Amino acid sequence: MVSGRALHFVLKVGDRPATTKFFRDILGMKILRHEEFEEGCKATCNGPYDGKWSKTMVGYGPEDSHFVVELTYNYGVSTYRVGNDFLGLTIHSRSAVAGARRAGWPLRQQGDLLVTEAPGGYPVLLRDQDAPAGHDPVRRWSLACSDLERSVAYWGQTLGMAVEERAAGRALLSFGGDQARLELVASSAPLDRAAAFGRSAFAVPTAELAEAEARVRAQGGVVLTPLVTLETPGKANVSVVILADPDGHEICLVGAEGFAELSQVDTEADALLQKAIEADKSDQWFAKKGGKKTEA
Repeated sequence: MVSGRALHFVLKVGDRPATTKFFRDILGMKILRHEEFEEGCKATCNGPYDGKWSKTMVGYGPEDSHFVVELTYNYGVSTYRVGNDFLGLTIHSRSAVAGARRAGWPLRQQGDLLVTEAPGGYPVLLRDQDAPAGHDPVRRWSLACSDLERSVAYWGQTLGMAVEERAAGRALLSFGGDQARLELVASSAPLDRAAAFGRSAFAVPTAELAEAEARVRAQGGVVLTPLVTLETPGKANVSVVILADPDGHEICLVGAEGFAELSQVDTEADALLQKAIEADKSDQWFAKKGGKKTEA
């Protein structure tokens, strides 16, 4: 079994300024890291795209103690078609609710939660109540599944997550401790991952990665990217294995040791992001060519 810790969920974004404003200025998250890349990732971290892209990590604290969001931006892609696979990020924060109301961001009541959307159409569920002191405000991320029993067996038995709660049509799983929970929700409609599909990432001891890949293969599971080492110039290298669950939800198992070094908060991250946004002339470039950014 994998001994892991939930790290982040990846969202593809087409509008960096608006997305940054939402997560930083409305939800109150911090810009933890920002990196620019000249070509696509060999583990398809930015999706099936080969060109220039960037990665921005946002959250309420360091990734070694918080569940964060990876905002992936592919230059030249303005929007992504959103499917019904990602059901939302649940956050407990009075200040986030106040920020949304102050900005006039649309909120819809759903039980004891307020539902809104990040730019690009990604659901965010807010509870007007703070998490306990010292706890991460991000409490869970939710994915739809076509067969709940099959999905629980995969995430629980194959990957080793503990099933913490079961209710009609849903299950809550985790690797334990104070970390975000994965919620699996049975869908009555056919799953459509569309072009905006994300990826769940977990830190795993590097020595366990090959064993995890072998176990998934032995059980007939899907390995999208076999064990590979990713290089980040000037920073730590990390080993990863990319899997897909029975519904195609992507899972990144990343070597914990290298990632612990790579994921350190960069105090210059906000400035680096703003510099990249200001230098991004892709709208002007496409306009000059008589076109516009593409839609995926």
